[in-house]
Amino acid sequence: MEVSTVVIGNLSQKQTTRWEQNRTFAIKPTQQQFVQLSDTQILAAIGQGDERIFEQVFRKYYAGLCTYGRGILRDAEEAEEIVQNVFVTIWEKREILEITQSLQSYLYRAVHNHCLNRIKHQKVRDEHQQYAQHYQEVSYESVSEVVNKNELEQQLSKSIEKLPEQCRIIFKMSRFEELRYQEIADKMGLSVKTIENQIGKALKILRIELADYLPILLLSLGLQNF
Repeated sequence: MEVSTVVIGNLSQKQTTRWEQNRTFAIKPTQQQFVQLSDTQILAAIGQGDERIFEQVFRKYYAGLCTYGRGILRDAEEAEEIVQNVFVTIWEKREILEITQSLQSYLYRAVHNHCLNRIKHQKVRDEHQQYAQHYQEVSYESVSEVVNKNELEQQLSKSIEKLPEQCRIIFKMSRFEELRYQEIADKMGLSVKTIENQIGKALKILRIELADYLPILLLSLGLQNF
């Protein structure tokens, strides 16, 4: 008796999977025969490598599973990819696969879980990308700030040393020893007015010397009147 064959050719390219590409199958059981099979019989046949039965299962559930996955992912191509992967996994693990629920429930549950995992992984990737981008920006800004502050400290020291002696001493006592004007006046034997004038003179000179670093100087040294 001659056995006819059929090639899977009426599915779109997106719908084809590794197990069906370039394969030929012995003539399929009729739809009535397939419907009469129980899930236990279907799974047993698939477990024994019956490609005809597997193809019937694929054709029966594929479209509905894609629609279900698309409703979760909002992406038709990803949904089809997941459904195909589910069928590929079933075929590849057919000899050891244990399904204790109905075949339909198993397929929909598998697609559901795969879709949730895809969403979870996408969320993790998005969060990682956001963190990496933020970290790069912060790192760049931090390095720039450190470089600028180091340059500022060096330039500030040089500029302070250029101040007239009395002006330099009074400025250091005020800004680095954090002495009040009255305390400086008492130590120096000068009037508070003289101290104020010397501080003003120092700030004027430093403002010119450190013009390029003025914003950082205001923030780092708290020289609001600089």
